[in-house]
Amino acid sequence: MVYQRERFPLAAHAPLVAAFSVSAVSFSALLRDPQALPAWRSALVAFVTSLLCFLQLRIADEFKDAEEDARHRPYRPVPRGLVTLGELRAVGIAAAVVQAALAVWLEPSLLVILSGVWSYFWLMTREFFVPRWLRAHPIAYLATHMLIVPLVDFYATACDWRVAGAGVPPPALLWFLTVSLCNGFVIELGRKIRAPEDEERGVETYSALWGGACAAAVWVGALGAAAVFTMVASRLVGLPIWLGALLAGLLGLSAWTARGFAKRPAPCDGRAFEALSWVWTVCTYLTLGIAPLVVRAA
Repeated sequence: MVYQRERFPLAAHAPLVAAFSVSAVSFSALLRDPQALPAWRSALVAFVTSLLCFLQLRIADEFKDAEEDARHRPYRPVPRGLVTLGELRAVGIAAAVVQAALAVWLEPSLLVILSGVWSYFWLMTREFFVPRWLRAHPIAYLATHMLIVPLVDFYATACDWRVAGAGVPPPALLWFLTVSLCNGFVIELGRKIRAPEDEERGVETYSALWGGACAAAVWVGALGAAAVFTMVASRLVGLPIWLGALLAGLLGLSAWTARGFAKRPAPCDGRAFEALSWVWTVCTYLTLGIAPLVVRAA
């Protein structure tokens, strides 16, 4: 429980993953049939599987960062002896067993897609067999690791279209998956932008790599790209254009926050980027997956 609270807080992750996975199932259902409702079994499997995927990513990071954590961050759970890497490995394997069991329960053919997600995840743990090159090229490292987000989202959508008997996904899902990719960049960038006083020795942040102003600008750029793709995707499921005003307002607030940080970063200012990234991501997924159902009901 302590490990969960410190390294994978469910209070923060569960709502985000719920929006992420349920919206994926709902968006796929709406593409198949504008009058369709997402099946509860599909939504449940998509949510639990996605949540466990992100837990496995956290566990993989514990292995990858073990030496640096022991050297620079002894306060973290593994170096201070709260849990062992062996225990975390067992949790990760148990999570995979649950994911496979849920796939078989819902639709056995989902195991093929799930295996693809696991394969990419395994390549990530090996850093694609070019760890030094990736470490020397932060943008390539970021891009290759963020691809796991749309892959997990693709599996979540398959919990709808594959269960419905479709052999291939609706082509328009590409827009939704692109939103997921952009939101992955938003989350990753937002949690690694800090004021100079908050930088930690041995912790690679984008503000340390690129400078605070540049990192904040890239973050706003990722938000802008996510906004564009969200609006395109929303039109595919019949959402009115005025809903874009809500995202525009949030984008404006984010840009204003980034501008203030670039001009005069203060201690703890980095937390605003992480909070806004969380709010933004939840709002975009609700716009694409839940709002269409609400608008239709009204």
